[in-house]
Amino acid sequence: MFAGRFGIPTFIAIVHDFVAVMAAWWFAYLFRFNFEIPQSDSALLLEALFWIVPIQVGIFLWLGLYRGLWRYASLSDLKRLFIAVLLGASSGMLLMYVVGLLDNMPAAVVVLAPLLLLLIMSGSRLIYRAWKERRLYSLKNYEGELVLVIGAGSTAMSLVKDLASSRDWHVVGMLDDDPIKLGTRLQGVRVRGVINDLPFWVQKLNVGHVIIAIPSVPRQIHRHALEMCSELGVKAMTVPSYVDLISGKTTVSQIREIELDDLLGRAPVILDNEGLHGFLNGKTILVTGAGGSIGSELCRQIMAFKPNHLVFFELNEFALYGVQEEFSSSFPDIKMSFVIGDIKDAVRLTQLFTQFHPSVVFHAAAYKHVPLMERENAWQAVLNNVMGTYVLARVAIDFGVEKFVLVSTDKAVNPINIMGASKRLAEMVCQALQQSIAHSGHGDAKGSTHQTCFVMVRFGNVLGSTGSVIPKFRQQISSGGPITVTHPEMTRYFMSIQEAAQLVLQAGLMGGAEGGGEIFVLDMGDPVRIVDLANDLIRLSGLGEDEIRIEFTGLRAGEKLHEELLEASEDTLPTQHTKLRIAPARQVDAQWLSTLVIWLNEETMFSDEALRRELTKWVPEYSSNGSDH
Repeated sequence: MFAGRFGIPTFIAIVHDFVAVMAAWWFAYLFRFNFEIPQSDSALLLEALFWIVPIQVGIFLWLGLYRGLWRYASLSDLKRLFIAVLLGASSGMLLMYVVGLLDNMPAAVVVLAPLLLLLIMSGSRLIYRAWKERRLYSLKNYEGELVLVIGAGSTAMSLVKDLASSRDWHVVGMLDDDPIKLGTRLQGVRVRGVINDLPFWVQKLNVGHVIIAIPSVPRQIHRHALEMCSELGVKAMTVPSYVDLISGKTTVSQIREIELDDLLGRAPVILDNEGLHGFLNGKTILVTGAGGSIGSELCRQIMAFKPNHLVFFELNEFALYGVQEEFSSSFPDIKMSFVIGDIKDAVRLTQLFTQFHPSVVFHAAAYKHVPLMERENAWQAVLNNVMGTYVLARVAIDFGVEKFVLVSTDKAVNPINIMGASKRLAEMVCQALQQSIAHSGHGDAKGSTHQTCFVMVRFGNVLGSTGSVIPKFRQQISSGGPITVTHPEMTRYFMSIQEAAQLVLQAGLMGGAEGGGEIFVLDMGDPVRIVDLANDLIRLSGLGEDEIRIEFTGLRAGEKLHEELLEASEDTLPTQHTKLRIAPARQVDAQWLSTLVIWLNEETMFSDEALRRELTKWVPEYSSNGSDH
């Protein structure tokens, strides 16, 4: 019954400690009398054990010493064990004093017995744990994947510690360029060499996986390691980003495959969290194009600052349904509305603003696929990107919106395609409206004292966004190739969707310091060759360049060989944020805007060629030559 109530392992542990108490006192007497215990003291020992053993084991049970498992014995368990032994010894001494046994007991035994008991009980538990872990460790030689860890810092050591109890991985070595660590053992794993020794150790140890555990180093190391792994035919993985680790979003043991973001070589964005909290917290925020890549990521970033109400505005029903499913389950405590509508529909927008009264608008809705907008859809691109921005901005002014943030593009700089020209026109619309507000010197038409501040944000391509080159390359790789690249020297600026959204929020916060109407340019880093991006994706897929061919197809309609973030005549101004600068672009006035709106409202359905000719009048820097490719 006793064994059935407590379970076989617990019963064995209790019996062990029962014997340990007797053994500790017996050894204490042996040491005291040089292993020759007098007969009188032997009788005293037996009588003392009659009282000591039950009270000591009873205290062990009372303090819950048997609720844990020996194989997981930790420092906190040893502390509890120390308290239990100390309390049991004190209680035993008190009881023996009451029954008159303590006076005849040697003082050395009284001190030595509890120490020996603590040594026996803690030692047996630690030995058992070591044996179990050694046994599991040896089993992993047959069950787990052999892996080398690149890095021997705190992150790598935490990773090795976490993987020690895993049956999936068996760490056989670490590589680090720190000469002090070479040859040492960290968490029981040897630092075998430097990072460039990877090919030697992969072949010698027959390793199939490599984990890069140095999240804070330059991404060139990730790229170099990936290239070596690709040549060796082993799988390269990495730990979560440094930002995710310090924020507590994830743990170091959640290893993952290397993504393109890891190879961009971009430092984490440092946000003015206090300022953004004041900018967004407790307010009603409207995001247009909320079902798209940028729009939905903006919403995710905004949620971190606890808005009072977030309004998702989207024309695409399926996209809106997708974000509703995601956000409703992820952020149940924040009020949200999911609204279908067209940014060109002034009546719908007025209804929306009357109902919700947003304080901040992030305008991410746009037609932005360059070749698709270049032919057959050119006029629709202009109507949506320009007229839609104007209608939305006018309603925002009428309802006293504090900030209106336009998500623009680097293709608006010296545009050679319809999409770029339409986004430059959208920027100019916002600039003209800001000028109009500044000259009017009063609030909005609804009686609010707020004057709307317009902010424009230009950036390049974001990895993995809808319609971007990355999903297309992935699909081509999964189909066995080839990957199609338009030109071997084509370059683009890239950043992650998360970074782009964070910097849009930061620009929205900073805009208005110069009176509004600023065009913020994001630091996009160095341009990336598209063919290099294709090769990176091939390697990330575990394939070689000889397995997936790359074909060059020539520039498409409206494409540039190299994108620009600034016009040749523009000189950016620094801001307080290292990744944001201000482009003092050419200004337009209210009269220009009135004429533009009349043109946009004409009943004429322009042909593609006629529209290109018209656009050169509105955007002097626009050249339609690129459309002939």
